[in-house]
Amino acid sequence: MVDTRFHRFAGPLTLGALLAQLGRADLVEQISGSDHLITGVSELEMAGNGDLVFAAQPSYIEELRRTAAGVVLVAPALLDAVPAHCLAIAVDKPYDLFADILDALYPGSTRAIIASGRDDLGAPVFERDVVIGANVVIGAGVEIGRGTIIGANTVIGSGVTIGRNSIISANCTIDCAHLGNDVVIHSGVRIGTEGFGWLDFGRTNRKVPQLGRVIVQDKVEIGANSTVDRGALGDTVLGEGTKVDNLVQIGHNCRIGRYCLIAAMSGLSGSTTTGDGVLLGGGVGTSGHLTIGAGSVVHGRAAVTKDWPPGSKLAGAPAQDIRDFWRELAVMRKLSKGEKRG
Repeated sequence: MVDTRFHRFAGPLTLGALLAQLGRADLVEQISGSDHLITGVSELEMAGNGDLVFAAQPSYIEELRRTAAGVVLVAPALLDAVPAHCLAIAVDKPYDLFADILDALYPGSTRAIIASGRDDLGAPVFERDVVIGANVVIGAGVEIGRGTIIGANTVIGSGVTIGRNSIISANCTIDCAHLGNDVVIHSGVRIGTEGFGWLDFGRTNRKVPQLGRVIVQDKVEIGANSTVDRGALGDTVLGEGTKVDNLVQIGHNCRIGRYCLIAAMSGLSGSTTTGDGVLLGGGVGTSGHLTIGAGSVVHGRAAVTKDWPPGSKLAGAPAQDIRDFWRELAVMRKLSKGEKRG
């Protein structure tokens, strides 16, 4: 469910009224419930009867079959997987229509830090012993816990919550995010920035609205000039006790487990998931939509392109089991030297 602390909702609207607003009244004829009330947009697994959800790839099938959503926008190939209780809208380009729906229900001019005012959220609330540095900008509805320090020139967007005894250094931007207790954010960090999502590649490069959040759990530390993108619809999550080095990019919908270490210059593409206690060396990259199991170690400059089980030890580009990596390297060195002559 989209968090309306950050993205103001323009509904509720009936499904028929929404489609008519988008100039797609033709679609009303294929559904039997045009008067169904849309109260939000959500992910498949989190949706309720008032939510509209989206499924366009075969990888969504299992979640689609279990969804409790009231309305599902799908590609025609997935129509048979839509539960009987759902109203289904099948179109050839579901991504494009879904982006239209998001723009209509959550107008860009009202979203988060770019909005000029959120009077509905009320004034910021500070517990005691909060320290605010020079030139700090704090949006409506912000909540900051006891003993937290906010460094100079930092901007905190409307609706953001920050727990107790946290340190937010100078020149940071925090938007669309909830931070826990004892969090340390170093200078120049950007949290809650838009995810990198686009349609119609190479022609119009249309932006997909990014309406999710960032959840930073207790005792997380994020190094200088790192960036954590908010989720597309759900959450980007950094688990308790995880430490992120300087100059790290964490893409939208990433789920980082507890007590992980991510070294400098690493880049995690969207929807990368790691288990607890994963170590990523310097300059590691992931291709996204993959899982690295708990306790795995990924050596520096590796490029992870597929799922790996817990306890994996990886190296190389593309990443492979480190024993295979060293074995192949030894063979290549032997071949490059050639056969010795007597």
